[in-house]
Amino acid sequence: MRLLAVDASGRVASVALSDGKNILAEYSVDYNKTHSQTLLPMIDEILKITETDRASLDGIITSKGPGSFTGLRIGAATVKGLCNALRIKVLGISTLEMLAANYLGAKKLVVPLMDARRNQVYSAVYDCDGEVPKAVCGDKARSIEELAECVNALERNVIFLGDGVEPNREYLEKNITCGFRFAPAHLNLQRAGSLLAIGAALFEKEAVSGEELEIEYLRMSQAERVRMEQTGEKVIEKDCINVESTGKDHA
Repeated sequence: MRLLAVDASGRVASVALSDGKNILAEYSVDYNKTHSQTLLPMIDEILKITETDRASLDGIITSKGPGSFTGLRIGAATVKGLCNALRIKVLGISTLEMLAANYLGAKKLVVPLMDARRNQVYSAVYDCDGEVPKAVCGDKARSIEELAECVNALERNVIFLGDGVEPNREYLEKNITCGFRFAPAHLNLQRAGSLLAIGAALFEKEAVSGEELEIEYLRMSQAERVRMEQTGEKVIEKDCINVESTGKDHA
């Protein structure tokens, strides 16, 4: 089964291709370009270099959030277009689970965190000592203080990774009471290969059409917050406040 993996949820744009057993190619870019500039050329290049015809793809695995609102929408629009054109299905996987999968097989707990701004991080805690990451503390937009409290209560060694680490490194170093370390650069950010590592076995049972793919933002966008504040509506954040179907066009 030929599966294409696509991630545009954060700073990195990442694409990978699998034949069902092996990752044939992986292409990641963390540079000062928008995903709308890089994602399709990256997909074209990875298919070209592996001599893969688009029509031979059996499906797509993509990150479904949380992450950058703009990046997630660019990724969803790209994936939706490919699914519709090729009549194939897509499997959405949590961006945080995808990050945790960089450490599949680790005996320590893995704590992915992404910078969510407004003094928050998108974060979770995963046990990765198995074939897929298992959530110990689920995906949520948290303050760094809340995350530290959650981690300390578990009393186990942990690995921190993600683009939310650097802005909060000093706080974590001072306030984490269990054993911890930070991921090295090559394992710190999103990799489309990690989507393939955990998604390939799930694809046949859980894949949906492009129209059915839902993006999970975990909180409302700044534009929504401003609109509600201007109209006098009360802004209430929930653990998963914004789930959006890609049946609408966001390109």
